[in-house]
Amino acid sequence: MVIIMDVNAPQENVEKVKEKIFAVGCKPHIIVGSQKLAIGLTGPTEAIDEEEFQLMDFVEEVLRVSKKYKLVSREVKSEDSIIQFGEHSIGGKELGIIAGPCSVENRDQIFTIAGKLKEMGINFFRAGAYKPRSSPYSFQGLKEKGLQILAEAKKEFDIKIVTEAMDSDTLDIVAEVADVVQIGARNMQNYSLLEKCGKIKKPVLLKRGMAATVEDLLMSAEYIVSNGNFNVILCERGIKTFETYTRNTLDLNAVPVIKKHTHLPIIVDPSHGIGIWEKVPAMSMAAVAAGADGLIIEVHHDPEHAMSDGYQSLTPKTFKKLLEKLEQLAPIVDKELKLLCEK
Repeated sequence: MVIIMDVNAPQENVEKVKEKIFAVGCKPHIIVGSQKLAIGLTGPTEAIDEEEFQLMDFVEEVLRVSKKYKLVSREVKSEDSIIQFGEHSIGGKELGIIAGPCSVENRDQIFTIAGKLKEMGINFFRAGAYKPRSSPYSFQGLKEKGLQILAEAKKEFDIKIVTEAMDSDTLDIVAEVADVVQIGARNMQNYSLLEKCGKIKKPVLLKRGMAATVEDLLMSAEYIVSNGNFNVILCERGIKTFETYTRNTLDLNAVPVIKKHTHLPIIVDPSHGIGIWEKVPAMSMAAVAAGADGLIIEVHHDPEHAMSDGYQSLTPKTFKKLLEKLEQLAPIVDKELKLLCEK
């Protein structure tokens, strides 16, 4: 259930509605839009009489939400959510670009790549300090040492850090460094971790699981939002199918479908989606054409010697060429590529 109020409703009236929600055994969730204020209700809403709320001052409408996922649904908030980072954002008109290597290998590697990306005007730098891998014998990341290197790069280059939290135990220390906490595909349904993500004051980048449906992804986002954190960015990164010529099958169908059903922003990871570096530019442009709010792309200055995912990583040179194409494409889909500085 969702209660729609005027966005300029006096705070005392909003508090009265919240008090009544608690009184009927439910929990209120405030969602502020540009013109309306929505209060989502979670809990035993079935027995509630809508008229109890409809007659309250400044309440404009009371609606039943038909979706299993309530708070992330367009039924609760019709306008797009925009995750703000100072002058930049993910969602809305700006096309967000997140770039960097798969993993933190050493300080020189991170500073080299971050420096080159900063010169191109990139706002967000991605790299994994913790790396959950399919094989226990693969490189697992530098862990806390990797976080320290990312913290140094953040300070040196004044760039936002996007890095993965692998479990509940490490979430807090990751959140100290990260501007955006990434939850990887393998953890999309780690519900205890998602609940804890709902209690941190950092945006969360939630990747779609490799065998997850769109509804599965939205239900996982609901875990985060229902625990108080509305700053969630969804990510399509490819799903497992019978196809063997690519690493995964990048499901670009999901982008407009997700746009229809949720107000949360959706970005695309073409690097994991196809897994072949020379095909990443084509899938990047296809993702933007499909309506994605941004891209997360792997970039490495020496991909042949990368400790993980080198085969799907662009070099700074090929990445710069892609940026030039994206600058031409963005206005066609009513997006803007805002770079930190001139190339």
